[in-house]
Amino acid sequence: MEIPFEPILLGRTLNIHLIFEYLAFFVAYRYYRFLKKNQIDAIGELNRLSIIIGAIFGAFIGSRVIGFLENPLFLKFEGLTTIIQLFNLKTIMGGLFGGLLGVELSKKVIGEKQSSGDLFTFPIILGIMIGRIGCFLYGINEFTYGIETSFFTGIDIGDGLLRHPIALYEIVFLAFLMYLLRKISYKKLPAGGLFKLFMIFYFGFRFFIEFLKPNVFYVLGISSIQFLCILCWFYYLTTIKKIVNYARKRLYLL
Repeated sequence: MEIPFEPILLGRTLNIHLIFEYLAFFVAYRYYRFLKKNQIDAIGELNRLSIIIGAIFGAFIGSRVIGFLENPLFLKFEGLTTIIQLFNLKTIMGGLFGGLLGVELSKKVIGEKQSSGDLFTFPIILGIMIGRIGCFLYGINEFTYGIETSFFTGIDIGDGLLRHPIALYEIVFLAFLMYLLRKISYKKLPAGGLFKLFMIFYFGFRFFIEFLKPNVFYVLGISSIQFLCILCWFYYLTTIKKIVNYARKRLYLL
């Protein structure tokens, strides 16, 4: 199979990235419904719906803003063409953080005090993994590939060069993270703790993996995605301190 993978159906070339993107949303939502059916949700149905709507709007705005900052368009406005370009500039990192802010805002509006993230954690991870399969198959058409490398993991993704397959690295990391969080979920965590751990570890991974991407637009030596990762760490600074203190105690006991 060649990459980019461009299957043809009824004489038309299919966008494999878009197919897996829609599949990711569908599977993640069905997984969320499955988990919700088998758990007692402390949040009422109407409030949960309001939170989901807040997450959707926050994710949409955040993904486009960070997508633009990652690939700024220094072009003169050309009407519909520029609007379409802006609409297509999106990133999962901005979607996650924007969704988080959207959820917190909607909870303040409706007066919901319960933590709402845990139920979304595993569906989000699964959705990202499925989406990254599409990113990998889309090759150099999607900016999820790495710099050139002579390392044994290097893959030609369509430009004749051996590059770090960032999308595959991320799939492996997310699979491990899902396993780890599943083990942790059996312990008594405070409400919202599972989602916080996911955000801290995933944004940490993305901060370091960005150094293997051929980014062009830097400020102070790091990309807009990495600035967002740092912002996320500050947002969860209290939780990070607790994790560090817990790790120190465990090491001391050893």
